[in-house]
Amino acid sequence: MKAGTLRHLVSLQSATKTEGDYGEDTETWTQYAAPRAAIVPLRGAEFYAAQQVNAEINVKIIIRYRADVKASHRVVFGSITYEIAAPPINPQMKNIELHLMCKIIN
Repeated sequence: MKAGTLRHLVSLQSATKTEGDYGEDTETWTQYAAPRAAIVPLRGAEFYAAQQVNAEINVKIIIRYRADVKASHRVVFGSITYEIAAPPINPQMKNIELHLMCKIIN
């Protein structure tokens, strides 16, 4: 993995549920890491293959390997929030990089 391709600074966030004053559940997102990433729009055959799994996947985010990334987390880059739509992919199980198949929330 070349460091030059990881030119975007993203924020990895996890959901935290808290109970409000009246017993209602409130979900807040907290940042737990800020790795460098490559954000790659999907196109062609790769986009078609991703559509077979989830029709809304439209971007792949590549980061260095981390064991704490889960599909229930989300990625924020600037004003764009991405939902991780599938479990993180560890290519060839080498623990070098993770591929996050994401869709745009807003």
